[in-house]
Amino acid sequence: MKKTALITGSARRLGNAMALHLAGRGWNIAIHYNQSAYAAVKLKSELSEKFPNNSYDIIKANLVDLTEVQRLIPETMEKFGKIDLLINNASVFEPSFLTDTTPDLFQTQMDINFRAPFFLIRDYAHMQNEGLIINLLDTRITRSESNYAAYTLSKKALWELTKMAAFELGPYFRVNAIAPGAILPPDDKDSVYLENMAQRIPMKRPGGVDPVLQSLDYILENDYLTGQILFCDGGEHIGRRDNP
Repeated sequence: MKKTALITGSARRLGNAMALHLAGRGWNIAIHYNQSAYAAVKLKSELSEKFPNNSYDIIKANLVDLTEVQRLIPETMEKFGKIDLLINNASVFEPSFLTDTTPDLFQTQMDINFRAPFFLIRDYAHMQNEGLIINLLDTRITRSESNYAAYTLSKKALWELTKMAAFELGPYFRVNAIAPGAILPPDDKDSVYLENMAQRIPMKRPGGVDPVLQSLDYILENDYLTGQILFCDGGEHIGRRDNP
């Protein structure tokens, strides 16, 4: 029986790349989206054309709405029967210093980046006897820079949740995290922005999505790995140079 992965925010960017990668390895994919309906439909069509022997379905859920969050796992299981892998990938990334953060911005960052994964993990553990969970973090969790204050705090909280869930849910569930760095430019930036930013890190180059996909494979294949974080950031978590 083929395995099924539910990837939140899988219509675009890194989620899209992980969906294509896993489908290429024979996985069924539950494509979650909220606003990117066109991209989700396009991804399903691409997956069906490239890997026709797998199953794909699209599930819409607004991760700010807790009611919709709590129906995501049951609806996916109804469509596929079982979820072998839950990837909490969906996130919002908005700049704001601590002193400039509004209650609405803070709440949205926490709802999507932390609260939704928390309850998806809870529901996943309730509805299945075993499984694998991967949370997408950010290399920013190693620093205390406040220019993305609410976002960074939400990802720090998700890392703590990763360890807590690995402790509570083992040995039947493995829970790990991947922390990317300079892999893709923000939607409002280009590749030059990413190249310039990467000059401050030890590897002095952007990584692209391949290191994340390789880390995904490593977690899938190492069944003794839980409560761990894999940094895919070219060494950025070690430190950044002030003068490239």
